[in-house]
Amino acid sequence: MAGAARRLSWFKSGLFWRTFLLLGLLTTLSMASWIGMINAVQRGPQVKQTAELVISVVTLTRAALTHSAIDLRKELLFDLVSNEGIRITTLTANDVVEPPPDNPLMPEIEAMVKEKLGTDTRFSSSVNGVAGFWISFKIDGDEYWLMLERERLDSLSGVQWLGWASLVGVLSLLGAALISSLINLPLARLTAAARAIAQGKRPDPLPEKGAQEIIEANRSFNQMVDDLQQVESDRALILAGISHDLRTPLTRMQLELEMAKLSTEAREGLQSDIAQMDAIIGQFLDYAKPTEAASFIAVDISYLLADVARAAERMPNMRVRSDIEAGVHVLGNETDLRRVFNNLVENARRYGATPGGDITEIDISCRVVATGGVKRAVICLQDHGVGVPPEQIEQLLKPFTRMDTARGQANGAGLGLAIVERVVGRHGAMLALRNRDGGGLEVELAMPMVA
Repeated sequence: MAGAARRLSWFKSGLFWRTFLLLGLLTTLSMASWIGMINAVQRGPQVKQTAELVISVVTLTRAALTHSAIDLRKELLFDLVSNEGIRITTLTANDVVEPPPDNPLMPEIEAMVKEKLGTDTRFSSSVNGVAGFWISFKIDGDEYWLMLERERLDSLSGVQWLGWASLVGVLSLLGAALISSLINLPLARLTAAARAIAQGKRPDPLPEKGAQEIIEANRSFNQMVDDLQQVESDRALILAGISHDLRTPLTRMQLELEMAKLSTEAREGLQSDIAQMDAIIGQFLDYAKPTEAASFIAVDISYLLADVARAAERMPNMRVRSDIEAGVHVLGNETDLRRVFNNLVENARRYGATPGGDITEIDISCRVVATGGVKRAVICLQDHGVGVPPEQIEQLLKPFTRMDTARGQANGAGLGLAIVERVVGRHGAMLALRNRDGGGLEVELAMPMVA
């Protein structure tokens, strides 16, 4: 039910379908108006033409039979059948007669014909099992049937009109689909390019051709992509320079500290401050570092998670439980993914200690889930701490943000989860944060597997 609702929503909101439906509706209304106008204009002439044809055939046939010699009538009837498609038979009371053709014009045609040939004129669509257009007439008190082939009265049927209207309607809908595609194609390209930027990729330049508005939009987008690429390069260069300029005096301060005559407490405090400053600089660089999709390879995420779990177990006051499915491979950058999992473990170590105790428990799991025919590696990391207020969960992913309950024990710049979201987004994965049942924070990543 939910899938059908999503498809219906997409059907309603898609520009292609909106344009197609509007053009199709316009074409249908135009066809209906055109057919109605044709029927209104041609109805009278068509009725008159058909009635005059029937009257003329009956009158001429009756005159020919009346004035012909009796011994030549058989030959005349044969000529009428073979050359004109007109059949004459005697009307008897035992004839099996079907009603006249069911046609909207038939009542008006009957009225005009009876006005000329007499009110006792009869019409039938079949006499004694022989289909045709039958009309009765009299010669010297004797009644006869005259049959015309239906092909001569095709105008009585709307089948041909319906066929042509259907053909024109289908061609019109195909034209509407083509026009909708031409309108939607530039926007589809723009959407795909914007999605590629959101995933950290550099899209191919959009073609600067077509309508003037499309040219200007694509040109502006291409310029924006170039500007973003330049900004990214400049930022990486600036941060690299800042890192070098800051870490050099930090190293000198560390050396001076080792040589200075300070108390053990003062020395350890200054060393802790220097280490914290160096860690903050490292976080800035990790956050600003671009992840190139071109460098992605098949990564054994099972082995990587197991290695991260073993490293976490060696930390003091850490207890790690792992449930990792073997042989799971994803496409990505192994260094960046290791940084992601290390940041998640570090975040759990700092803020996920069991309430009332010093032990931090972490659960790490990895399993393969198939949804809609697409296999994904679902990685889940849980701690057993106090969790986060539900209304503040979304704030966790913002740069330089820490929850108030964690500020007293925080040693970083508040970039740990922001780095995770940035790297995960560039890998085309989905990140979800929620409170764990029973207390603690649960982080779930769904990554596409290697095809």
